[in-house]
Amino acid sequence: MSGDAGAPVFSVRVDQNRFLPVGGTDVHAIVEIAASGPPARGERGVTGPDALTGAPTAPDAAEVVIIDTSGSMRGEKIAAARRAAAAAVAALREGVLFAIIAGSGDAAMVYPAERRLVAATSGTRAAAVRAVRGLSAGGGTRMGVWLRAAGDLFAAPDTPALRHAILITDGLDNELPGSLDEALKEVAGRFVCDCRGVGTSWSVDELRRISSALMGGMGIIADPADMAADVRAMTEAAMGKTVADVALRLWIPQAARVRFIRQVAPTVRDLRRIGRGTQVGDYPLGAWGDEARDYHVCVVVPPGPPGRRMRAGWVRVVAGERVLASGDILAEWTSDDERPARTDARVAHYTGQARLARAVREGLVARRKGDTDTATARLGRAVALAHASGNEAMAALLRKVVDVVDPETGTVRLRSPVAEVDEMTLDTDSTRTVRMRAADPAEG
Repeated sequence: MSGDAGAPVFSVRVDQNRFLPVGGTDVHAIVEIAASGPPARGERGVTGPDALTGAPTAPDAAEVVIIDTSGSMRGEKIAAARRAAAAAVAALREGVLFAIIAGSGDAAMVYPAERRLVAATSGTRAAAVRAVRGLSAGGGTRMGVWLRAAGDLFAAPDTPALRHAILITDGLDNELPGSLDEALKEVAGRFVCDCRGVGTSWSVDELRRISSALMGGMGIIADPADMAADVRAMTEAAMGKTVADVALRLWIPQAARVRFIRQVAPTVRDLRRIGRGTQVGDYPLGAWGDEARDYHVCVVVPPGPPGRRMRAGWVRVVAGERVLASGDILAEWTSDDERPARTDARVAHYTGQARLARAVREGLVARRKGDTDTATARLGRAVALAHASGNEAMAALLRKVVDVVDPETGTVRLRSPVAEVDEMTLDTDSTRTVRMRAADPAEG
């Protein structure tokens, strides 16, 4: 456990069954990383004068709101977008740097008029709200252009380390093939981006690619009337982040290798490795506030004789080179058949949640292809896994796509027709998991 005065305190907890059978090589562990500490400064998280000196404090975060203003946003969507942009501005902390971009075939500055970030004050907030009232819809959808424009704003000198963007769209990217992926490679690591799709004419896979590359979340806004509340909530969540560029640093012994590291709560997501050598790798985790996330780590080690003990991994939570917390992943070989057979409860739980997410995705893909047998089998498997793990939210979404005959066995019938919004909501939320409270450490 670690933390500076006034900063969040990080902790690491490792849950695993360290015992391996003779010849065993795969070490599984659930690593819970938690941060707790004081909220952002001032009322509404407002950044005000320093409490001791009275001097103004430097901006501690930057926010860019990207609103799709392509032709498909005409009517109630663009009206809702105006309200949503105003709601985001209202949720900003005093002094936070911000800008609003209108995205179509180009990326136009809505506020300020110049391509720069400005500090949130009562005056700039009011000016930004006046500016978004003039938003109108027309043109195409080039998300890579929008993201590059946001990246350029965040790249300005003296921009705070906490950099967050919100992207709202209702359509498909219509750039040249590969352009969006090139843009994502260019801006990855510059900022975190949360994405929302409005209605049903956008691509879940497309927004998932963006949010995964930029370490944000994604969701669906089925009704434009809900846009303002959703955008306000995303902005408030971003304002609650207090530590930027956190990473999980994993050391493994020689001759070992990492099979995978994935986030398993609150959502399932594979982590991207930034190499620091053959035995040490950093896995970026983005910005953190007062929260907890769980990660499934699997390390493959050379087999050992009965009685041998080793450190199979050393987990450190770092911000730059500052170590915030650490924990050990252990391995011990035994000829006792019972000990290795006891699967740790949290490892089992999150393995099931990852399988649930995969079954939903595979089932929906098969359904779109017209492969009813595979779709029925995979969505039935998802129903059984959701039932077994107590994931009631996922079970409710699945019931809009299949008729459940027996949830325990996963016996289902595909529903027809299915509302497109229900299928897209299930797809969008397929990676959301239910957390399992950490049990007391096992003895022995």
